[in-house]
Amino acid sequence: MKLLTSLVALSTIACASAQVCNSDNCLRGLQSSERIAEARAFCGTFTTAPITAEASIPTFAAQACPGNVVSRVSSACRCIATSTATPTTSVCGPDASYPAIALPTGAFDLEGYAKDNPIGPVSGGAGGPTTTISAGSTAASSALIAAVSGRNPLTIIVEGEFALPARLRVNGANKSIIGGKNGTIARNGITLVNATNIIVQNLRFTGVLDNDCMTIQNTTRVWIDHNDLSSSPNIIKNGPDLYDGLLDVIRASDWLTISWNYFHDHYKASLVGNDDKFRALDSGHLHLTYHHNYWRNLGTRGNAGRFGHQHLYNNYYKDFHFQVIHSRSDNQVLVEGNVFAGDTREALSTYGLVIPEDSPNTSPLGDYEIDGFANLGALNDFGGSEVNITQVGNFTEAPYKYKLSPLADVPALVVRYSGLGKL
Repeated sequence: MKLLTSLVALSTIACASAQVCNSDNCLRGLQSSERIAEARAFCGTFTTAPITAEASIPTFAAQACPGNVVSRVSSACRCIATSTATPTTSVCGPDASYPAIALPTGAFDLEGYAKDNPIGPVSGGAGGPTTTISAGSTAASSALIAAVSGRNPLTIIVEGEFALPARLRVNGANKSIIGGKNGTIARNGITLVNATNIIVQNLRFTGVLDNDCMTIQNTTRVWIDHNDLSSSPNIIKNGPDLYDGLLDVIRASDWLTISWNYFHDHYKASLVGNDDKFRALDSGHLHLTYHHNYWRNLGTRGNAGRFGHQHLYNNYYKDFHFQVIHSRSDNQVLVEGNVFAGDTREALSTYGLVIPEDSPNTSPLGDYEIDGFANLGALNDFGGSEVNITQVGNFTEAPYKYKLSPLADVPALVVRYSGLGKL
């Protein structure tokens, strides 16, 4: 549940066809020629003070913004109320200058599924000792491999670049793996497998050929925060198969928060649920929160989900060339407060087709699965990108409290505070 919640949620609007169902319809409805005067008068009654009760919302506004009425009207009104003085400038769109912006109190606190879940919040290595491991020798690599195993709480500070001869396997519990000076995992990446209560923070992952930078498999309670994941800026030339994913989550993994990371210069970004043969295993799992991540110069999968539930809020997507959020194979997403900009063809879709740009080696015409579901919460800024929702689902509200940033602040906040060295 949001900090701003509706007292009585109306049923979510259903798409009239398998075409576009766009949360901008809320803003567009309020800005229509026959309603704009009323909308400005109503929205002008507040700027920063939130709308907190559905009863205070005029009927025309509630009808234009069904679903989570309070949050959607609040977001739309902020755009209208703050843009009337300069009507030629969209305050809901990204500001290319990314002005300096203060970090809200508590912005970096853990929230989402890694905090609020049936098992308990992620704590990583809290309560245990801290060890620093610096790259530069075979002994250092061996020490890192040993440190991430076992179940005793431990905080591991990684300094320098570890180009490991094989993937780093985290298969224990209660670990915080934190990048120190130039902390980098290169060449072979990292796999969290059969693990629980893991924090990965302030690390760079890069140059992992023919595999994921990070794979999370059969693992619960994970916080991936303030990392930098990339491969090469030549994503179109390299195509989708030179590298695999930046961050893939599979095989009944559950209760993850992915926050304030910088995903960039790569083709396939983040896949959740990777094969229909694992449907029975994955169903009922794969609960992920993605928030305040910066996604730039990517091809597909921001994220692409199967079988689970993903809540995506306050992410900034810029030049995400082919397809950003793709919910398929009965997957459910709740999408709110995100900004899509630049060369971004399709922001959100739920049709079952896996587009050929995502998997050209499977079929030049694409691959077919069954459709997924999407719901729209607080206003998103889809810019000029397509939105194709074929099915709305029942994931209309997150089961936890979280801090939703104002839509107009998202680009500047995310660019300024995501990635390495921002803690």
